[in-house]
Amino acid sequence: MDSDIEAFTAHLRGVRGASVHTVKAYAEDLLQFARFAEQQGVGDAGAVDTPLVRAFLTDLSAGRGLARTSVARKASSLRAFFRFLVRRGLAASDPARNLSTPRKRESLPHFLAEEEVNLLLQAPDTAKPEGLRDRAILEVLYASGMRAGELVSLDKTDISCDANGEGTARVRRGKGGKERVALLGRSAVTALQEYLEGGHGLLAARGRGAAAAAALFLNKSGGRLSDRSVRRLFDKYCDVVAASHKITPHTLRHSFATHLLDRGADLRVVQELLGHADLSTTQIYTHVTTGRMRETYERAHPRARDGG
Repeated sequence: MDSDIEAFTAHLRGVRGASVHTVKAYAEDLLQFARFAEQQGVGDAGAVDTPLVRAFLTDLSAGRGLARTSVARKASSLRAFFRFLVRRGLAASDPARNLSTPRKRESLPHFLAEEEVNLLLQAPDTAKPEGLRDRAILEVLYASGMRAGELVSLDKTDISCDANGEGTARVRRGKGGKERVALLGRSAVTALQEYLEGGHGLLAARGRGAAAAAALFLNKSGGRLSDRSVRRLFDKYCDVVAASHKITPHTLRHSFATHLLDRGADLRVVQELLGHADLSTTQIYTHVTTGRMRETYERAHPRARDGG
């Protein structure tokens, strides 16, 4: 089964343009299933049947206590894998086709209030090259709603600025290999310019090669910054905000979408800015803003809570 998994992950990379993290997640899920199948005496993907797939998912949820979101993700990996095998003629039937999985609880995304975002943006020490970089990273993430992986893939040439002090970023490695243009407001452009003028060159001088220097965001050694480093950056500054939950790059993405909708942005525009393929993915933010609208209504209307 390992060779089938390798063929599938190669297809994800080469044809579907999946990110490194997506391919890794699929591979880990499928290799875990392969080991389980081998323990049951099944080593060939073509010999897998629906009861075996169900037994695997049951073992994950009941036996190992995995959250339903994790089980649902692994079930999704299996469905994609066996669809691929059937299309390629490597399996006669799809044992995961009619698979029922635990329904995921719809959870509202965590986001920061505008005051909390301002505190976070002001946290880096801009007297240092790394501080200029960190401030630019936070400003760009909040201005554009980018994912961390999209941010660290940016090159300097992907940034364009106009005479009004506004700009765009060309996201060449979006989710699913899709390309889009992200918008940058004046605060983000100013932070980027300050970083490029006072920080980027100093960091690039510590590295080697033109390829690294071409990257927009550099690490302390002058190489391209990794998304893991961006997450560590958030761990460093999150105490400033003192939020009730862990702050991640995705928290700023959620905040970006929520604040746009709170201020009247069209849902389809937000969908395009986020790079969502499906509008339903963006609609979760309307639940957030509806909740805040309810809070405002109950606080402001004299008879909202009073029964008479």
